[in-house]
Amino acid sequence: MATQAGTGKSPNGSRRSAAELEAQIEILRAEVAKLSEQLESSGEISVRAMKKAAAAGVDQLKSQGEAAYDGLRANARDIEGQVYAAVREKPATSLAIAAAVGFLLAVMARR
Repeated sequence: MATQAGTGKSPNGSRRSAAELEAQIEILRAEVAKLSEQLESSGEISVRAMKKAAAAGVDQLKSQGEAAYDGLRANARDIEGQVYAAVREKPATSLAIAAAVGFLLAVMARR
């Protein structure tokens, strides 16, 4: 069924009929349609795989964010405890520091 380039002749030299050529064209169209369907289905599979990977990444980032948030909360509680302890040990010094910070904020607010 191989033809010489551009001649439309079979290897034995006879010309092919239009019906044979049309049949071959129909076969080629069917094969191209089949390949197109396969490419489309593989594309859909790839999209599903990417969505699944993205969802897994979001879940991982969410768990990391929650862990970081919990760590920051724990650090804030520790600092709060240290501040309370320092105020209880030296109330006069704490009051003086609070007054100084208030004075600085007032000066900055006037400008």
